[in-house]
Amino acid sequence: MKLKNLPWIPFAFFAIAIGLYPLAYYLVDMHGKGLWASKTKELIDNVVWHTAFYIHITFGGIALLTGWTQFSLKLRNRYLSTHRLVGKVYVGSVMLSSLAGLYIALFASGGIISTLGFGILALLWFFTILKAYTTILKKDIKQHENWMIRNYALAFAAVTLRLYLPFSQAVVHMDFITAYRVISWLCWVPNLVIAEIIINKRARIPAYVLPVKVQA
Repeated sequence: MKLKNLPWIPFAFFAIAIGLYPLAYYLVDMHGKGLWASKTKELIDNVVWHTAFYIHITFGGIALLTGWTQFSLKLRNRYLSTHRLVGKVYVGSVMLSSLAGLYIALFASGGIISTLGFGILALLWFFTILKAYTTILKKDIKQHENWMIRNYALAFAAVTLRLYLPFSQAVVHMDFITAYRVISWLCWVPNLVIAEIIINKRARIPAYVLPVKVQA
């Protein structure tokens, strides 16, 4: 195994582990557990919120599970048709999950601070996938890849959220609501900063635009 491939191991591990996490809400009674612990029974039983929540976690999980594979140049070159198919699944999943996430952000624990944090995350997640999709339609590979980097960095907020929450309580000893307010921003802002650093490094590589076929 090449050393340069080692960072992919924890990256893929957390993407798969958290991507599968929504299964818990289908297989186990989560009332009073997980993120539902801070929700009222009235909210959980609300049909609209309940449906939006399951759309958000289900398609968010699919996005996490499929998205990380799209960054492998070897897989992309060897299985281009599969790359495109998985890409379409990813785009659809992000759009559904982000819109549902925007709705449930209105009811986020911690009030307006958490609502703004998760609401802006949902809006940026939708906007970046829209840009990724429109740039690939224009055959602009470089910009498509840049927008996908930003988008998956935002998708990875699901991972960082679930890492920071137990750390904030077990190690830092913050109460849940305070921690949730902070993490509603902390789970995605540093991710986006790292994405921009990666994109700036990539800027040294010449842009490549696929040739457009001209009809005779």
